[in-house]
Amino acid sequence: MSFESYMAKRFIKSKPYKNTVSSPIIKISILSIVIGIVMMIISISSSVGLQKTIESKVSSFFGHISISNFENNSSFSSINPLINDFEYDLLLNNTSIKYFQSVAYKSGLIIKGNGFEGVVLKGVTSNFNWENFSNYITSGRVVSLKNDISNEVLISEHLSNKLLINLDDKFKATFFKSNSLSAPNERIFKVVGIYNSGLTEFDELYFLGDIRHIQKMNNWNIDDAGGIEVFLNNYSLTDKVSIDLYNKTPSEISVMSINERFPEIFNWMSLFDFNVLLIIIIMILVGGINMITALLVTVLEKTAIIGILKTVGASNKSIRSIFLINGAYLIGLGLFIGNIIGTGLIFFQNATGFIKLDPQTYYVSEFPFDFNLMSLIILNFGVLFFCFLMLIIPSFIITRISPTNSIRIK
Repeated sequence: MSFESYMAKRFIKSKPYKNTVSSPIIKISILSIVIGIVMMIISISSSVGLQKTIESKVSSFFGHISISNFENNSSFSSINPLINDFEYDLLLNNTSIKYFQSVAYKSGLIIKGNGFEGVVLKGVTSNFNWENFSNYITSGRVVSLKNDISNEVLISEHLSNKLLINLDDKFKATFFKSNSLSAPNERIFKVVGIYNSGLTEFDELYFLGDIRHIQKMNNWNIDDAGGIEVFLNNYSLTDKVSIDLYNKTPSEISVMSINERFPEIFNWMSLFDFNVLLIIIIMILVGGINMITALLVTVLEKTAIIGILKTVGASNKSIRSIFLINGAYLIGLGLFIGNIIGTGLIFFQNATGFIKLDPQTYYVSEFPFDFNLMSLIILNFGVLFFCFLMLIIPSFIITRISPTNSIRIK
């Protein structure tokens, strides 16, 4: 053990040191580090958790990238099928793409008793991946698509409550044709499942059923679809893959990422990163300033000891190291306690969901916290580094202490 480490350890463990004037200041400084790291952990985990949850919900509905004809892109209904010469190899050969699926949309009305509601039928095929979407099914099951056209549908809790349509009920839906003089199409559907995604603007509009109804109403071929939903292995690649597909597809094809399709949601989410960065900067400054105060008070309180150490030959650099090691210990202690509290709150929230949110505002009913060990390690080292860095300049006050005067004062 070096001389500096030994002396710092003696300072920390000495009983007189714990009962001095600087003791409450040191405790306040440690508390500021504890509060700061807890705030930073909660801010980062809640921000990332909320972003991931919302991204997962939106992509479960529409995929990370939507491919369709341009005329279908501006309408709730798929007007014309995707061009027949679309090169599916562009999707099959892209390693960033997890899977893709064909879909079509048709706007209409659900009529139940004296009530009605404007809706959009999302037509899906037997190859539709229910893995992500099934997480939002609150009762019933997914739609079964066999050889014959299926009348089974999945509706939202919002539509279920508003139109008083329950599980296993049947209802009539009317779909208007592009030619207003033609008689509308009518279908009788049976509810086999009810979902609640928490995304109000989607839940009050969409219900899922067999794509063959839309194909028949639009006089399409059995292999036709209104568009393709592309799901990626990593959301962060969305813009890159979207631009790449756009450059490789014909001019009449629209390739749109969910960031472009729902800019209001993802622009709002991007504000989280700035808010979190602001919180981190403020908390580091507050913690660092408190540690500086504790260091200065400790140095002034230990003036006589500093004078004695200089008298016996200790250099200014060595004495500064003693107090910096002491400061690093106090910062580390605050980080240790703060990490226990912060991670404890994360796991408690994820297990109980005691912090509730308004789903109409935040798209989730409970605060989702994301725990990432690597982010936590980087955060701790970052706080330790910057707080320690802030202690270096104030520690130079030690060089201005005269051994003669300091010992005489004692």
